[in-house]
Amino acid sequence: MGGVFCVGHAVQDFVFAMPSIPTRAQKHRASDFSSVGGGPAATAAVVVAKLGGHAQLAARLGDDSVADLIVAELQGYGVDCEQVRRFPGRRSSVSSVVVDARGERLIVNYLDPQLPASADWLPALPADAAAVLADTRWPEGAAAMLARAKAAGIPGVLDADLPVPRDTAALAAASHIAFSAPGLADYAGRGDYKSALQEVAAATGAWCCVTLGAGGVFYVAGAHSDHLPAFAVQPVDTLGAGDTWHGAFALALAEGRGEVEAVTFASAAAALKVQRFGGRDGVPSRVEVERLIRSR
Repeated sequence: MGGVFCVGHAVQDFVFAMPSIPTRAQKHRASDFSSVGGGPAATAAVVVAKLGGHAQLAARLGDDSVADLIVAELQGYGVDCEQVRRFPGRRSSVSSVVVDARGERLIVNYLDPQLPASADWLPALPADAAAVLADTRWPEGAAAMLARAKAAGIPGVLDADLPVPRDTAALAAASHIAFSAPGLADYAGRGDYKSALQEVAAATGAWCCVTLGAGGVFYVAGAHSDHLPAFAVQPVDTLGAGDTWHGAFALALAEGRGEVEAVTFASAAAALKVQRFGGRDGVPSRVEVERLIRSR
């Protein structure tokens, strides 16, 4: 069983289904609603656990009722929350999410700017950690744990979604950098993802990819690059799709799979997730993922 140590953002999402994303300042009625935990690292940890791996999460929360909801749900999925720290007087992160009929979403997130940034309290890598996954919402935590992964010689995956920090400590420490298309465009300052990704790979020495949703995944490994297609599905809710991809990818690496096989595994997990409403409630099981891969 692969152990993945996840570090970064944990949030409570309030998800509203609507025919279209509102553009006018007036009252609107939702056709469905879900209150579910979110956040890139936290959802990735849930994915690892649901796919049969051992998931540990380090995250910063406030000392409030929202934190109670977040931790209770994570523990219910089997995520080890020993390194989830609550800070007195601070507020936990929340998001309001609107999902339209095409499965696209608009997210308004609040992250308390007074949460301490220091990562000094983070532990040494647990003995069973076979990979580290970090998001960009807590750059100090990402840099610290990815450096530990590098020193230990295990995969260190950076989920490089917006905002990608200009401080290169996390990128320099990561063995694998997985950009979202907006994250790569913002970081590189241009939309030509192929040349931008090749430049990042050359500068960092990392295996790099950009996830393109229905457009699949483009990756660069040294002098080699290639495009891997996505699974063709009809999306219902894309909330948490990228987080699902990253969690499954990190778990596959932790289990010793090569990158191309890990991308296929992750893409199948994300394809199943987007067909279900409710954020991480739609994360599939390993049986479902492997069945979809066999059906291709």
